[in-house]
Amino acid sequence: MPHDEVSRSQRTRAKQLRRAMTRAETLLWRHLKAHRLARLGFRRQAPMGDYIADFVAHSCKLVVEVDGESHEFAARIRHDEVRDEWFASRGYRVLRFTNNDVMKNLEGVVLAILQAAEPGAPPSLALPRKGGGNGDSGVSDGAEEA
Repeated sequence: MPHDEVSRSQRTRAKQLRRAMTRAETLLWRHLKAHRLARLGFRRQAPMGDYIADFVAHSCKLVVEVDGESHEFAARIRHDEVRDEWFASRGYRVLRFTNNDVMKNLEGVVLAILQAAEPGAPPSLALPRKGGGNGDSGVSDGAEEA
């Protein structure tokens, strides 16, 4: 698939967003950067066409979005749908989480990303509920398989 050209203004905006990441984005980035999650190479605030993906792993064609409260309004929801369709038209899957999901259930978010990155993963995944203690074997099982 050919590389989409990215404008200079998109690159500048992406750099600005990298410097001003939300608390939830920063927390999730700590788990995704430097190939920490199943050796997947994620990029943050990556310009793609007319959009900037919060996080993207090109190797498995996965986009991860962390949304704030502004994404709860009807106009923003429609914009997100159009954006997701654009990513899908290029073969990317989009996972969306709220800031609250990341802040309150980081382990579940990371596990959902790991599962979605596996070949043959179903098109849509429910966010796993946070386990009731330190013995959450689902996360360690996923790490052992990776």
